[in-house]
Amino acid sequence: MAAKFEPWRFVDLLGGLALFAYAFTKLGRWPRPAELAVGLAFLALAVIILYSIWILVVSASFWVVKVDNLSYLFGSLFDVGRWPISVFRGALRVIFTVVFPVAIMTTYPALALLGRLDVRTALLAAAGGLTFAAIARRVWRNALGFYTSASS
Repeated sequence: MAAKFEPWRFVDLLGGLALFAYAFTKLGRWPRPAELAVGLAFLALAVIILYSIWILVVSASFWVVKVDNLSYLFGSLFDVGRWPISVFRGALRVIFTVVFPVAIMTTYPALALLGRLDVRTALLAAAGGLTFAAIARRVWRNALGFYTSASS
């Protein structure tokens, strides 16, 4: 199935780019090429993590009857992404960085663009995000073992 052109997506992109330009103009500096590269890498990692989260939700459908409730739960958890991870302390900070890595998806790309993401943290976050994706893949492969056809 081919992707359908949706005009409002283009407007969203333009709005995001305008906000980006405005914010960095107000800061009085633009991201350096290395910061931009790391920010884009973390944006790609965010897409991988988002995909992995949905793979986990879909995998749950092999064991639970109503997946809708799980998607609502994950939607609610994504509301956490409205705040930078620095707002959270202790266990919540660990949960939203490691267990449900919404911080890697939202805060880390911004930190990279601002030049505030040190190499050690970036490497640990990248390793954590990729580990999360590997776990999601393993869960999916195990879930497939529980599949039984409804038609035969």
